Amino acid sequence: MQYRVMNAVAKTAMMTLLLSPMAGYTQDQPESIAGHPNLNGLWQALGSAYWNIEAHSAAALPDFWQLGSLGAVPAGLSIVEGGAIPYLPEALAKRADNQAGWPAADPEAKCYQPGIPRAAYLPYPFRIAQGTANILFAYEFASSNRVVHMSNHEESPIDSYMGWSNGRWEGDTLVIEVSGFNGQTWFDRAGNHHSETMTVTERYSLISDNHIRYEATITDPATFSRPWTISLPLYRRVEPGAQLLEYKCVEFSEELLYGHLKKAAE
Repeated sequence: MQYRVMNAVAKTAMMTLLLSPMAGYTQDQPESIAGHPNLNGLWQALGSAYWNIEAHSAAALPDFWQLGSLGAVPAGLSIVEGGAIPYLPEALAKRADNQAGWPAADPEAKCYQPGIPRAAYLPYPFRIAQGTANILFAYEFASSNRVVHMSNHEESPIDSYMGWSNGRWEGDTLVIEVSGFNGQTWFDRAGNHHSETMTVTERYSLISDNHIRYEATITDPATFSRPWTISLPLYRRVEPGAQLLEYKCVEFSEELLYGHLKKAAE
C-alpha cells in the first residue's frame, strides 16, 4: 500500500513536470540547494552509447536497407571503463542471442521503461527536479520516472523496470544506490543485458554550470565476473523554452507486441 501511494504521488508530480514548460537556464539560479549543488534542469547525453556502450564501428542494418544511411548504426567510443564488459561465459552467449533477436527482442522497441543506467544516455532529454527533500527524475522516453529517496531509505517493495533509488550526498556528488530491478531491461541496442540481481551505484558530479559527470557502477554476480563502471558527460539543455516533451510510445509498439493476436483473430 505504501508503495502504491508513493508511486501515485510520484506520477502526479512527474506529470506536472512533463506538462509545464521549463524556463531557460539562467546564471542567476541558486548555486546550491540546502548546501548541495543545484542539479535542477534538463539534461541529455550525446554520442551513440544508446546503440552500444562498448566501442563499435558504423554498421548497416540489412533489414532496414530502404532507409539507406538513415537506417544505420553510427560509430562510437566505449563508455565502459577498461573498454569491455566483463561477462561470464553464459551471459556472453545470451548477449549473442539478444543480438540475433534485435530489434523485436529489445525492450526499447517494446516501449518498456528503459531502466537504470540506460535512461541516462538514451537520445532523449530528462529532467532533474531537486528540492530540499527527495529528488525527482522525469525521462522523455515512455514518460518514465523515478523518485530518489534521500531519507528513510528502504529496500524495494517490488521489482520494477526502473528499480528503487536511495540517495545520499558525498561532498558535492549525488550518489544513488539503485536495486529492485526486474531483469527485463537492456543496457543498449546491442543486446548488453543484466539479471534481476543487478545493483547500480550512480554518481552525479556537477563539473561546470552546464556539465555533469555521470558514473554508474554495475554489480551483478549472476552476469558479470566483477563490478564495472561506465562514465560519460551529461549536457544541460540551455536553449530558450527548453522543456521535456512527451514520447508516449506504446501506440508505436502495438503491432510489434500484439500484431500476432490480430492476425490470429482474422
